[in-house]
Amino acid sequence: MSCKSSSSMVLGYWDIRGLAHAIRMLLEYTDTSYEEKRYTCGEAPDYDRSQWLDVKFKLDLDFPNLPYLMDGKNKLTQSNAILRYIARKHNMCGDTEEEKIRVDIMENQIMDFRMQLVRLCYNSDHENLKPQYLEQLPSQLKQFSLFLGKFSWFAGEKLTFVDFLTYDVLDQNRMFEPKCLDEFPNLKAFMCRFEVMFHAPFPQKQAQAPYTLLVPLSLPNTNFYIKGSMVRQLQASKSWEEPGLCTP
Repeated sequence: MSCKSSSSMVLGYWDIRGLAHAIRMLLEYTDTSYEEKRYTCGEAPDYDRSQWLDVKFKLDLDFPNLPYLMDGKNKLTQSNAILRYIARKHNMCGDTEEEKIRVDIMENQIMDFRMQLVRLCYNSDHENLKPQYLEQLPSQLKQFSLFLGKFSWFAGEKLTFVDFLTYDVLDQNRMFEPKCLDEFPNLKAFMCRFEVMFHAPFPQKQAQAPYTLLVPLSLPNTNFYIKGSMVRQLQASKSWEEPGLCTP
């Protein structure tokens, strides 16, 4: 938990990676003062969600849901709205019209891509559907590779909040199929570049930072739930110690 002042933002979400990982990373990267309220979902067969349901309609949220962000009088839900809110405070939504267009496109495209994996993992017929997902995965990744092209970041040469979102989704697919990025050198370079960039500001606090917490990727009623793991400790890859690895 990050708690730097009495005026900290409050981020509420399940005790998992899920839709909050990009938000946590952006909060850390921007050195934003925040606290986390983590809700636990129970184990099978009931998957008790009472920790959240008991307070869901008591928080004065317009559209009660997880994740939520509270920043003084401002109370937000919807994960991408939260990302944009934080990003606007740090000029991370794009400067030029071209950058803003690319941000808008990627924000929506990467969420469509995320939902394909989510639907697969929560489907009871997961094992039978997995081969089809893996068959189509290269063509999906190729589109992102072509869109990124020779740029450093997905908006161009400026880091924006969609890079945090895209890193998270590509990383989840890399967990699902470890070799999925091998055919796309620029995507591998992007992942490495992000890890180098993200590691650089935090050499003294890697061990205790929230983004290194070993929490599950998703809720326990999914077929891609791995208890106590799945949030990468970025320093473990040591990408920044291998010259040339972050260039395609």
